Amino acid sequence: MRFGIFYEHQLPRPWGPDGEHRLLHDALAQIDVADRVGFDFVWEVEHHFLEEYSHSSASDVFLAAASQRTSRIRLGLGILPLPLGYQHPARVAETVATLDLVSDGRVEFGTGETSSGAELEGFGVDRETKRAQWEESLDVVTRMFVEEPFAGVEARSVAMPPRTVLPTPHPKPHPPLWMACSRREHATHSGGCGFWSGLGTTLRCGIET
Repeated sequence: MRFGIFYEHQLPRPWGPDGEHRLLHDALAQIDVADRVGFDFVWEVEHHFLEEYSHSSASDVFLAAASQRTSRIRLGLGILPLPLGYQHPARVAETVATLDLVSDGRVEFGTGETSSGAELEGFGVDRETKRAQWEESLDVVTRMFVEEPFAGVEARSVAMPPRTVLPTPHPKPHPPLWMACSRREHATHSGGCGFWSGLGTTLRCGIET
């Protein structure tokens, strides 16, 4: 059995002038302890505009800081939203690979389509097509990890000419993949090699991507 910790970075009102600073540094101190006592994972969400519930809009930056305070705990992006309004697939591939390199290959790469109306509307993501956007972007990101150079793509939601996408991740072909699972049908989706459940439980399947 393996154990992990999970951060949303909740910060209820009233917000003091040092609230967010203290919140992040307290979490980093907790991760330092978790690493030393043998926890296996730390998972960090990415959310936007969800005040009080989650002040965690730059999970890659936070986990990069955690990587320099720890030596063995695995660093989980739980999750990076992939619909194109959030971020371009090339930027996702670059971000994941850079975090993986500075952490000596400790990244767990979780992705998802997201469901919050505040976030979807804020980034101009169509709720009806967000699943298709996620599927196309995930395919593109994983290709970028292994193709030298990336051969390009012409899909419904994303188009990009051939380019060399750098850097590349430390483990080959890429870090372990996870998918956000908030409904039963998500847990049976065959798009990845593992799943992140909405209840914070990690479930692995036998599919290799």
